[in-house]
Amino acid sequence: MSEDFMLDTDDLKRRMDGAIASLRTEFASLRTGRASSSMLEPVMVDAYGQKTPINQVGTVNVPEPRMVTINVWDKAMVGKVEKAIRESGLGINPQLNGTIIMLPIPELNEERRAQLSKVAGQYAEHARVSIRNIRRDGMDQIKKGKADGLSEDDQKIWEAEVQDLTNTYIAQIDEALETKQAEIMQV
Repeated sequence: MSEDFMLDTDDLKRRMDGAIASLRTEFASLRTGRASSSMLEPVMVDAYGQKTPINQVGTVNVPEPRMVTINVWDKAMVGKVEKAIRESGLGINPQLNGTIIMLPIPELNEERRAQLSKVAGQYAEHARVSIRNIRRDGMDQIKKGKADGLSEDDQKIWEAEVQDLTNTYIAQIDEALETKQAEIMQV
């Protein structure tokens, strides 16, 4: 009966890949002192009666290392885009030039860099918890398989495979965190 047991490792990998992708998205929203169009991704504009991403009401460009510009397509939306940026908590003061909104990215001081580094650490820890929860789901499936007649040797083989998968993804998270923290602390 133990030959019937098959753990869906592809599903576990897919879910773990999702946790890594989510972490990378969260990291992209962290300001590092360098201009990036991805820092505006979480900002939503109240456009035409619904919340809309900034990149759907204008063109986002990065003409210089410390400047992001948004060329708003509809003149009536300029004020709403500016308001959304001010209220977003990014700490950036938009400057208007007709339908173009300029966002000068200020230098980060040491205290702010340390805060951002801590936030990056929190994001990484959330991703690690997600990976561990996925591992727990896999281990629970193996335990159910044991109850259905999976041999102890097979159980140990499957558990080792799930643990190896978990270790690989945790290492990816640690590597991404190290890279992001180095980027944040770079002056």
